[in-house]
Amino acid sequence: MESVTSVTLAAGQASAPDTGDTAWLLAATALVLLMTPGLALFYGGMVRAKSVLNMLMMSLVSIALVTVVWLAAGYSLAFGDDAFGGLIGGLGHAGMRGLGPDSVQGTVPTLLFATFQLTFAIITAALISGAIADRAKFGAWLVFVPVWALLVYVPVTHWVWGPGGWIVDELGALDFAGGLPVEITSGASGLALCLVLGPRLGFKKDAMRPHNLPMVVLGAGLLWFGWFGFNAGSALGANGLAAAAFLNTLAAGCTGLLGWLFVEQRRDGHPTTLGAASGAVAGLVAITPACGTVSLLGALVVGLAAGVLCSYAVSWKFKLNYDDSLDVVGVHLVGGIVGTVLIGVFATAAMTGGAEGLLYGGGLAQLGRQLLAVAAVGLYAFAVTYGIGKLIDRTTGFRASEEQEHTGLDLTVHAETAYDHGVLGHGAPVTSSVLAQKVTPQP
Repeated sequence: MESVTSVTLAAGQASAPDTGDTAWLLAATALVLLMTPGLALFYGGMVRAKSVLNMLMMSLVSIALVTVVWLAAGYSLAFGDDAFGGLIGGLGHAGMRGLGPDSVQGTVPTLLFATFQLTFAIITAALISGAIADRAKFGAWLVFVPVWALLVYVPVTHWVWGPGGWIVDELGALDFAGGLPVEITSGASGLALCLVLGPRLGFKKDAMRPHNLPMVVLGAGLLWFGWFGFNAGSALGANGLAAAAFLNTLAAGCTGLLGWLFVEQRRDGHPTTLGAASGAVAGLVAITPACGTVSLLGALVVGLAAGVLCSYAVSWKFKLNYDDSLDVVGVHLVGGIVGTVLIGVFATAAMTGGAEGLLYGGGLAQLGRQLLAVAAVGLYAFAVTYGIGKLIDRTTGFRASEEQEHTGLDLTVHAETAYDHGVLGHGAPVTSSVLAQKVTPQP
């Protein structure tokens, strides 16, 4: 079975939108957009106090940057008619040309479908920022995001969901809501930028603890809330498939949380708040590609597997010496791989309408397709992102100066501080003269 997105697009121009489906997708779109501010809080709480505003800004500015790129050309290249052997769409809808209020994709207005997909593109770009927290130039990030969206996210989205995309049409791999274009691309891209920028000052030497765990939990809660729109909204209708994806999403988030805490208790002797939040996100990441293809039992196993495996994967950076600041690789890349691959094990015909995984009589064929799709997307995203990062680094520079990193990006880049530590007086406005003074570094 093709993805719901591809089936809907293949249906062509329907007569009129269904009001129930349209209402649900409007709500789902708003939920997914809320995930990016939620991610900003999640990431913001995980960094040190001196760089929290910079972390928030990297997520928030992604909303504006990706929106402009998506409306100008991204949507057309991702979801326009295939223009080159299943690799990229055409520019027939550049600038949203030809997509008026009466244009319909399946049972929803095309403009709504395009906006729903835009929110996916936004959070995917924002996710990468966690891998390079505390040390990236904000100006370089402003250049990176639109270029990356066009060269990495858009092509992969066409492969997976676009008309004629090679992964869905030729390979036959399954991805219901974004394991490949969202989770694996962001994780592989985060790894590439980690290597381009190098580790933070004091990596593996200084304690770099989250400065605000309540903020982390709030961010995780908003992400979980928005994830229902992300996954159940991908059914593109108010129907039974959306209900199944909704329940699978809830279930996997819960088992992911429990799996991570179980590992922490056995390994460290302490179940942590950060672990609970991270485990829930890991489960949600893994169920994203599988929520519309596996049964409830499969969802429980997928979430549990992700919670356990990702809790171990986040420690790889210390052994392999790459500084993935906020565990984008350990959670999103590893979790995305877990969920996408396990479709080949737990997919059921009751959910897919045809394809079945290994445990349901489908043999190894679907598992092989899933593995090939993971390898192709991961390698492509890593290679292209590494090239983009190196180009920016060699031209304008991608990494902040040692002084900026030591003092904190909030003050040196944005002329603000998140908290009044007495450095700038009692709420006094920051001016250039104040910035010129020596500021005591924050922990």
